[in-house]
Amino acid sequence: MASNKKSKVTSSNLAVNRKATHDYIVLEKHEAGIELVGTEVKVLRNGEGGLMGAWCKADESNQLWLMQVRIPPYAFGNRFNHESLRTRRLLMHKAEIIRLRAKIEQKGLSLIPLRIYLSPRGKVKVEVALCQGKNQYDRRETIKQRDADRAAQRATRLYR
Repeated sequence: MASNKKSKVTSSNLAVNRKATHDYIVLEKHEAGIELVGTEVKVLRNGEGGLMGAWCKADESNQLWLMQVRIPPYAFGNRFNHESLRTRRLLMHKAEIIRLRAKIEQKGLSLIPLRIYLSPRGKVKVEVALCQGKNQYDRRETIKQRDADRAAQRATRLYR
């Protein structure tokens, strides 16, 4: 006999931009919905999407667009399949988009997608970050700091 319990979808990462924290200093994080076609959702749930080199842009009509996200065509999609590198619209409140657009234009910051994930309600969401580009010496400083932290952890582990 089948039970009447509904299965809850837990929050899980569908695609992660691992290079973003290496190349950028993350200042603010925001959650946005994404306008997808049905076959794109199926491909993302299979874990085949990619965020390498992806970025966001805000246009004059106060809309956010997700650029260069690779979602390959669905294997069983036939004529209803999607283009793999098409631009996708992000869904956010208008006031928030205006505020982000002002920061991007005035301070020269970038809007970078960090991850695509499933919300607890089963919706596909994008975590977008307002970022500042790192210089080469910033990257070296980050590596030195990480190595120093690891050495300190090793030293405290030995003396316990």
